[in-house]
Amino acid sequence: MARPDQIPLPLPDDPGRLPAGAGATGARRRPLAVLGALAAVIAATAVLGAVAGLVWASVAPRALVEVVAPGSANVVNPETSAFIAADGWFTLLAVVGGIVSGLLGYALAVRRHGALAMAAILVGGTAAALVARWIGQDSGAVTFNHRLAVAQPGLLLHAPLTLGGLGPLTFWPLAAGLVAGGIEAVILLRARRETARLPGGGLAPPS
Repeated sequence: MARPDQIPLPLPDDPGRLPAGAGATGARRRPLAVLGALAAVIAATAVLGAVAGLVWASVAPRALVEVVAPGSANVVNPETSAFIAADGWFTLLAVVGGIVSGLLGYALAVRRHGALAMAAILVGGTAAALVARWIGQDSGAVTFNHRLAVAQPGLLLHAPLTLGGLGPLTFWPLAAGLVAGGIEAVILLRARRETARLPGGGLAPPS
């Protein structure tokens, strides 16, 4: 019978010791985890774009048109500000959406996956802007086209939303990239300052 001091004690778990094949499995799982995180960032940002599109369709003004013939209508007031206001609302929503997606994307992905996650934020921002435009412009378009096709001349209708150009689409990925990149820059600058304050922090010796 072995004495108590001869009984082998269980060794503590060593993260460096992995069963045979475990390292390869972990190596395979890590790229999948990264791809999953990037896909989640893009998908979540696109969903945020859908919400922005619905808000745009609800708050943006619409130009008033007068039916001149079945299937044809003219703007009642050619100097209306409805088109500019619609673009302004879209731009505002794109900036807000970009800020939100940049903050969330940095907190959930950029801190762990770096440059790849930053690229996903930009791709997701572009997708979100396109989704927002599609939903906003499609809202009410079917009803408007149907009424325009059967309406009698003189009937007044509100035209569906139309984005005036591609410029407002760029504000979403731009805002998201600036927010996420700005946070990363501030953190790196703060880390360098803290390193410089430490003895032997890597500062060049005076000449």
